[in-house]
Amino acid sequence: MTVPLRAVLFDLDGTLIDSAPDLAGTANDMRVARGDAPLAYAELRPMVGAGARGMIGRAFGVTPEDDVFESLRDEFLALYATRLLRETCVFAAVEPVLRVVEASGLPWGIVTNKAERFTVPVVAGLGLQRRAAVVIAGDTTPHAKPHPEPLLEAARRVGVAPAACVYVGDDLRDVQAGRAAGMRTAVACWGYLGDAAPVHAWGADHVLEQPGGILKLLQLA
Repeated sequence: MTVPLRAVLFDLDGTLIDSAPDLAGTANDMRVARGDAPLAYAELRPMVGAGARGMIGRAFGVTPEDDVFESLRDEFLALYATRLLRETCVFAAVEPVLRVVEASGLPWGIVTNKAERFTVPVVAGLGLQRRAAVVIAGDTTPHAKPHPEPLLEAARRVGVAPAACVYVGDDLRDVQAGRAAGMRTAVACWGYLGDAAPVHAWGADHVLEQPGGILKLLQLA
């Protein structure tokens, strides 16, 4: 028998908020500073879920094993810190979903791999800090996704058993973390999705084309 859902947890970038314009913009700022042409937004957007590693990899063709990776990553993060909220916003179709969830009395929270130094100002700047029941960043616990600990910590803080939580994300690691935590998992197809295998091969419990599908899972629609 399926346990009724009593909480919904969201990944941040690409699931709850659209931060791609600022992250891609940071990568292109670095390219322009070096005399290179900016890359098309459509080329950078899918890699946003991989954070600085994904942006640096796509913009400069380097991997963490390359000698220049660390300096490029540090430069990227320093520049990104100056434009966190220039264009970043809550996905328009997600906002009404949050309002319905809040009206129902069910708690919702955020579990992201984004570091606290970026997560806290972004969440606060978008007015989400006072609404979320919990916010877990990439360095809140000793482990980041795909390890289940961040999700388990979120469930502990919300006071809901993992089996009664659904985790919604746009990256394969989100599904892996959710399954390892014993939660229901849902793929946010409006997100960035990366360059992993097709989403239907990720092993999620649900594949959502639109945010409104969350309300059906929670039996609120």
